[in-house]
Parts: sequence; C-alpha cells; structure tokens
Amino acid sequence: MEKKNYTIDATGKKLGRIASQAASLLIGKNSVEYARNKVFNVLVKIVNASAIDITEKKQSTVYTRYSGYPGGLHEKSMEQLIEKKGKGAVLKLAISGMIPSNKLKSRIIRNLEITE
Repeated sequence: MEKKNYTIDATGKKLGRIASQAASLLIGKNSVEYARNKVFNVLVKIVNASAIDITEKKQSTVYTRYSGYPGGLHEKSMEQLIEKKGKGAVLKLAISGMIPSNKLKSRIIRNLEITE
C-alpha cells in the first residue's frame, strides 16, 4: 500500500483548527477503511508552523504534568513553551491531545512532520 501525503499550510490559521484537521488525517477518519485498531500509511506535513495565529488569551494556557511524587507538579505556560521550543512544539502537543490514548498513539504521532 502506498503512503499518502497530506500537506497543511498553517499560515494565519488558528491552532485548534489545524490540530483537529491533522489529527483526523493521522487517525484515518477520512478513509473508507477506517478502523480504531489500525495505523494508516499516512504522512501529514505541516508547513509554516511559526506563522500560526495564537491569541493573547490562548498564550496564557498552562500545561501541567504530575510525576506522582510529592512536589512533582510541573507547570509551563504556552508562552514559555514557544520561547523554548517554538510554535511547532505547541502544535504537536495539541495534536497529540486529540489522538486517542492507546498503544497506537506513539506510532501514529511518528507520521507527523512539522516545519517552522
């Protein structure tokens, strides 16, 4: 089976719109052969990720993760994440949150390429 390539231009588009479109393509929802237990042979490329339109209100979003140990709560705002890793990391985090959390998630995310 041949690998299908999809390209999404992120210039001037909103973060959530791009993320939901990319997640849908990665999961295979646009395919007739869609099944929850399959990883589709798809490559989704997102270009111009640095030109994403993110509002000031959205930049105050705080991402939290907890290690399970006392004092292990880590918080990072979207603004800090953009400073450190760029807007591509924020986009990847948004797409990752839209993909079902199961054993296939890591294999599905491998089919995503983000260029700044």
